[in-house]
Amino acid sequence: MTRRLLIAVLVVAMTIMTIMGSAAAETRSWLHVPVPAQVRPQVGLNEAVAFGPDRAWAVGADAVGREAPGFPLVLRWDGTAWQRQSLPGIGWQGELLSIAATSPTAVWSVGRDSAGGAHLLRYDGISWRESRPPSGVVLTKVVAGGGETWLIGSRAGTQVLLRWDEAGWRDVPVPPGAVYGLHILAANDVWAAGATDSGAAVSHWNGQAWQQTVVDGFPRSAVSSVLAISPTEVWAGGTAGFVGGPPGRPIPPLLVRWDGQEWGRVNVPTDFGSVSSLVPTTSGELAWVSVARSQRWGPPGSTPPLVPGPDFLSWNGQSFAEYSEPAVSGEGDSSVLRLAPVPGTTAVWSVGRADGPEGTFAPRILRFG
Repeated sequence: MTRRLLIAVLVVAMTIMTIMGSAAAETRSWLHVPVPAQVRPQVGLNEAVAFGPDRAWAVGADAVGREAPGFPLVLRWDGTAWQRQSLPGIGWQGELLSIAATSPTAVWSVGRDSAGGAHLLRYDGISWRESRPPSGVVLTKVVAGGGETWLIGSRAGTQVLLRWDEAGWRDVPVPPGAVYGLHILAANDVWAAGATDSGAAVSHWNGQAWQQTVVDGFPRSAVSSVLAISPTEVWAGGTAGFVGGPPGRPIPPLLVRWDGQEWGRVNVPTDFGSVSSLVPTTSGELAWVSVARSQRWGPPGSTPPLVPGPDFLSWNGQSFAEYSEPAVSGEGDSSVLRLAPVPGTTAVWSVGRADGPEGTFAPRILRFG
């Protein structure tokens, strides 16, 4: 009798724990993570990269005034809190636009000063230092993957791509049109997201040449993010473009998918906004899609006609689950959402900037998991 009673108690306890665990899983949400107290007002974050639960970087600009360029800003996550990092010898005004890394001791960030000059910073595992940028190139983005590091920029008004080969930065041919984002799997397996006069375009580099496909034929459409999962599954996201309608009407998001045969448009549960990031799971599948300025039509006759849409979409292989960013006292919604997955976990960071009072803005850091 005692043994049966003990088994019954254990069964009940395990059932309760299962229910509680399921409820906790169902209520997982994005959480707001504060920035360091020493960060001054009017801060914007542009991009982040993570190496694990206790190590991540975020870059942007600090103390940006209405007519002041601000100063380059680097934040570091130590597993408990974000801390501002010192940048000895870096005294120019401007901002850091992008960050990427091939390892914790090879982290790159590109920036631009108030005069439009390019800056390239490198972290070697000990400190941040200025590195000589490619001559005559205005830098906009750095991307890493597959042991490779590439730069996106322009030279004399013409777009350029550059690849780091330990001896320096070497030019790589550029596909037609504009390139806004890259996904690098290897030196001979690179995907580019961008646009041409014919519409949004995705290009693939095989180490010798680019093969380009227009994935959405509307002339004003463009994709800025691309995620290559396999030769038969590639995703790209951006904006679909818009003509006509009332002044100020927002632009619809664009999400497309390659199935090995053709590109097809994927429906997302929001009517307006821009797909700003695509990030994978630990196994390489699509995990999250972020939609900046997400809005959708409200009920017929509602005022205003548009209501907030989901900011984050979680993909389970068949459909999207919708998530909204948490409300932050004294601040509005995010205008920039850049995702950074945490390797080896299901966690993901989102960094950017949010609307502040009277036309100002504030830094925004969110975390899921």
